Amino acid sequence: MSLLGRPEEPRAEPPARRPNWGVMALVGLTGFGMLRSGLSDEADGPPQPGGGAPALTPVGGRPSGPRLARSAVSRVAVPSLKISAPVVPLGLDKDGWIAAPPARNPNLAGWYADGPAPGEPGTAVIVGHVDLYTGPAVFYRLGSLTKGRTIRVTRKDGRTVLFEVYGIQVFAKEHFPARRVYGATGRPELRLLTCGGGYSASGGYAGNVVVFARMTGTVPARQPANSP
Repeated sequence: MSLLGRPEEPRAEPPARRPNWGVMALVGLTGFGMLRSGLSDEADGPPQPGGGAPALTPVGGRPSGPRLARSAVSRVAVPSLKISAPVVPLGLDKDGWIAAPPARNPNLAGWYADGPAPGEPGTAVIVGHVDLYTGPAVFYRLGSLTKGRTIRVTRKDGRTVLFEVYGIQVFAKEHFPARRVYGATGRPELRLLTCGGGYSASGGYAGNVVVFARMTGTVPARQPANSP
């Protein structure tokens, strides 16, 4: 960005590398389980989704609905759960899983930056810890989310993308259905993920809570106060 005179033309971001979802099945989130071990006032642990599979749109098909160009992500909000968190870009860890956000800040989420951006064609992925040694983390209450709720994702181009939740479920890590969770549905979609299921001191959380949401609209970037 130029500091003086006419602003430079915005640079297009490079296209995302499309990962092989069939191979990269898991998220590098383990959870610390202190909430399951009686070390917190919330010792019963995080809430879990109810039974029943989400009504998933079949993988593939023709693109439909609104779509945006690529842009990095700055914030995710789930108003019904009082979640509003900054988002950092993530890649893969040494085992080929989506990496976890740094644990230094419990209110921090991560966007898988080698996949689609929210609002771009495809399925965007945002992950967050369920708990840390210090207590509940950003997605602690994700399992209590219900269908029809709104998720707001703010991008660095200034747009806020609106998503409607249409399913939520816990999947065991040993049988994580990567293509079902991450695969393209023919429209811009979003997945929020955190740890879930049973917990053991030796193995951590047994599964991942997955929220399925589809794009419903956008809020335009704010105009400067002196704009005509």
